[in-house]
Amino acid sequence: MNNYSPADDIKLGQQAAKEAEKSLTLINDREVTTYVAALGQKLVSKAPNSNNFPFTFKVVNEKEINAFALPGGPVYVNRGAIEAADNEAQIAGVMGHEIAHVVLRHGTNQASKGDLLGSLAGAVGGLFGGRTGQVAAAGGGLAANITLLRYSRDAESQADLMGTQILYDLGYAPRAMAEFFDKLAKEHKGSSVEQWFSNHPIPENRVAKVNAEIKKLGPEPTDPKIDTPEFQRIKKALLAMPAPKPKSKASANTGGD
Repeated sequence: MNNYSPADDIKLGQQAAKEAEKSLTLINDREVTTYVAALGQKLVSKAPNSNNFPFTFKVVNEKEINAFALPGGPVYVNRGAIEAADNEAQIAGVMGHEIAHVVLRHGTNQASKGDLLGSLAGAVGGLFGGRTGQVAAAGGGLAANITLLRYSRDAESQADLMGTQILYDLGYAPRAMAEFFDKLAKEHKGSSVEQWFSNHPIPENRVAKVNAEIKKLGPEPTDPKIDTPEFQRIKKALLAMPAPKPKSKASANTGGD
């Protein structure tokens, strides 16, 4: 169910990105941004119907382990997620998961449910107006509210499965995403990890579902891609950067989805 067109997703996402970036502090290091953007586009190349959306990838200067995607293609990855990943396959899995949310149009699907059911704590009501024609006129504060659209466990499961397929098609170890999430669950200590789980509800039997999907995809790669020197260099560069400044009250309102 979706009351919006793919073009609406793009309009909403671009406006939300402008609003979000007033609060977010982005990493501008050329080596880091080039690496993340290039990895993102490789992943997009294996996502179905990805040509419908102008994907962009940016790194947020936050230590919280988090990532989020806005409708239509803007994807944001916290430096904390990159620093927490053991290898490139794991961070590729995180990014593939977010790409899947965009391609599957979970944001506007969730918004459509809000339009019909009056749910989402009012985040959608005045924001989208319930009508496709009003998308371009959606008011300020869009970013602060759109990231309140928390996905269901079913949506998270769908993003897991598509993300797994993307990893498989690129030759990565397809279990890497589930392994990363499993690692976070086992190390569920401190706000940096809690941030991820507050924004990404854990699907039931996540690892079992991913393993079942891998069996459907075919034989696993005999020598899957797991890591690259480029990833380790980027991770090292981020770890060496100064700690980010404390969040302002405004930026604290933007979470992941």
